Amino acid sequence: MKLSALALATLFPAASPLLCGDITYSADVAPILYKHCATCHHPDDIAPMALLTYQQTRPWAAAIREAVLTRQMPPWKADPRYGKWSNDWSLSDQEIATIKGWVDQGAREGDPQRSPAPPVFSTDWRIGKPDVVISIPPHSLTADGPDEYEYFTVPTNFTEDKWVVAAELRPGNRKIVHHAHVFVSAPAKPKPANAKKEEPADPQSAYADWLRVHEGKLSWIRYEAPVIDDGCIVDDNSYWPGDKPRDENFGSGGLISSYLPGRGPDVYPQGTARKIPAGSNIGFQIHYSKATKKPEMDTTSVGLIFAKEPPQQVAKRVDLSNYFFRIPAGDPNVEVTECHTFKQDMYLTSLTPHMHLRGKDARFDATYPDGRKETLLLVPH
Repeated sequence: MKLSALALATLFPAASPLLCGDITYSADVAPILYKHCATCHHPDDIAPMALLTYQQTRPWAAAIREAVLTRQMPPWKADPRYGKWSNDWSLSDQEIATIKGWVDQGAREGDPQRSPAPPVFSTDWRIGKPDVVISIPPHSLTADGPDEYEYFTVPTNFTEDKWVVAAELRPGNRKIVHHAHVFVSAPAKPKPANAKKEEPADPQSAYADWLRVHEGKLSWIRYEAPVIDDGCIVDDNSYWPGDKPRDENFGSGGLISSYLPGRGPDVYPQGTARKIPAGSNIGFQIHYSKATKKPEMDTTSVGLIFAKEPPQQVAKRVDLSNYFFRIPAGDPNVEVTECHTFKQDMYLTSLTPHMHLRGKDARFDATYPDGRKETLLLVPH
């Protein structure tokens, strides 16, 4: 995987189809918004406005036109030349031209009878009735200050191994949960009764702690840390010192489910499941947004459905991360890489690039045993 800083040209439609006749919200625009936008743009969700009726949508007509023409909305950044994705919710050139034409013609409502029924967003579990629901303790959020990254550990109390075939991570308060993940984590090992009160610090753990600088809820890597821009020199450079899990069911490989606005639940392919060993904990990682500017409460939960029998295939996650790169001041094009070599054939079901503000583009490349290379995914911006 290459996390590259090469700037590529923005992909706009080469030519918008010519549309004839009147374009109205009811007949033409509402179906597009319901299909591509309403998942996030409905009441009590994280989007700043609802787009379920003409009255809700009309004040935002000019902003919607701009957002779809620049492809800022719906947020889908993958280069269409590489791969076909089941969760691609981007607009077609025809749909973009329809919204542009509607606004240019005056953003008229048309006959309300021609509008389809707006989607209904149920509060029921989308995976069906879970076999178990695990929740974080109620968490309060202050009105002011920076966003918060919170970590919660909840015991499962499972007395036997469980195989998960579907999982749904649900925010208790969608207005403030920016995104969240839930992992399987190993139970804490009890200290022997005769253990000394103060054990000498493990050198590797002490070094790993030294690398992190903490300030409030945030942390970052110490400037004096080693610089490894090319993580492909050695496979799996991505593990933080001392953090490589001894059991592949734990750590990043134990990801059970993720949430971000508009994303569906995790339903694994037929015959595939993820393992939660007996006695494990569930770890929640939640990014809270303070966009509402008022005190808030949240009780996020994960619902799990278990397999009736052991799976034919075990679903796993592999993280390819490089923490130890450095961006020199003013340098606009720093390439950072990380690699992993698979020892057997693998069936990939998803790719998830992730960077923060300073990231510019991300590319996943596969190199096959015969030397052939293929770009699996490119996010150019």
